[in-house]
Amino acid sequence: MSSQSGRFRSGRTPGSLRVAVTRAGSRLGTAVAGALTADGDEVIGLDSRSGAATDVHWRLTDLTSPHLVDALRDVDALVHLAHGVHLASELSEDPAVRRDRMMRELQTLTVSAAAAGVRHLVVVTSAMIYGARPDNEVPLPEDSPLRSGDTEGMVADLVDVEELLDRAREVHPGLRVTSVRPAALVGPGVDSIITRHFEAPRLLTLKGSAPRWQFCHVDDLGAAVRVVLHQELGPVVAVGAPGSLSQEQLEELSGMRHVAVAPSAAHGAADRLHRLGVLPLPASDLAYVSDPWVVDPRQLMRNGWRPAHDNAACVQVLLEDVRGHHALMARRVERKDAALGAAGAASAAVAVVATAALLRRRRRRP
Repeated sequence: MSSQSGRFRSGRTPGSLRVAVTRAGSRLGTAVAGALTADGDEVIGLDSRSGAATDVHWRLTDLTSPHLVDALRDVDALVHLAHGVHLASELSEDPAVRRDRMMRELQTLTVSAAAAGVRHLVVVTSAMIYGARPDNEVPLPEDSPLRSGDTEGMVADLVDVEELLDRAREVHPGLRVTSVRPAALVGPGVDSIITRHFEAPRLLTLKGSAPRWQFCHVDDLGAAVRVVLHQELGPVVAVGAPGSLSQEQLEELSGMRHVAVAPSAAHGAADRLHRLGVLPLPASDLAYVSDPWVVDPRQLMRNGWRPAHDNAACVQVLLEDVRGHHALMARRVERKDAALGAAGAASAAVAVVATAALLRRRRRRP
């Protein structure tokens, strides 16, 4: 393990914390670190390489190394970013390798934190683990059961992470463990399943579905993490802009139109292409753009957290950031291929089928 220091504060103000943040050089890590340092906390960045922030003290380390405990000896709290916001890099990793890495990282972090005397472990996952279902309450209470139907993919990985956190609470009773579950994240550079849904000229909807849209700006997530640490909230904390948007409100705000496809056709086509390796994500992920998974940030609100971005503002941030990109079921395509996805964004198969149908109808017109 090597260490690199920037302009690092030598002393802390009363009530401040020394917080280690994994992947502090990422876009999400930068937002969390920025929120903590802005209010007087000291941040130690745990990453494979140092980032650009000059008010973060970098301790370069492997998150699966047994030497990680040495990097945590003088730390009050540890924030682990299990949920990334760079889909391209996540999809480039073999799914089995990715899940094994995530499990080993969390196991090492948990054991090392307990051994080093860290008081509080905060792990950022996603509200997707609640599952998107037509019968979900709107909003979902934080203690709602996890009903994700995913058996593979990144949401399933995060469900495994949450199960490991439950075991850590039993094995390490002296370590406070909090799971932070944000709604769909937006912000400069955020690349996710949800942001790519907006990278096509039309929004895919499934006939008979009634989606509700909720977002969370990465800066508001950073502020929420600070409240979690200083108020010692947990064991589960949901984060999201209060309320939600209907599909109609979303389309009005975005200026985008939708195309409606039968659920059986959408899932059947997406599943076939996923099994053939054409689509990188399982067909079950269609649920996150068709059924509600809105969360209630009541615990945070009661403890003084106020997001700077409401859902409408988040939509505008998202649209500005995806401008110029084109994606199909989280698979980006070049501009010359974008016509194939003119009718959808959550499934390449659905997009192609729907677009072909539209073209056939146009050709039949006199």
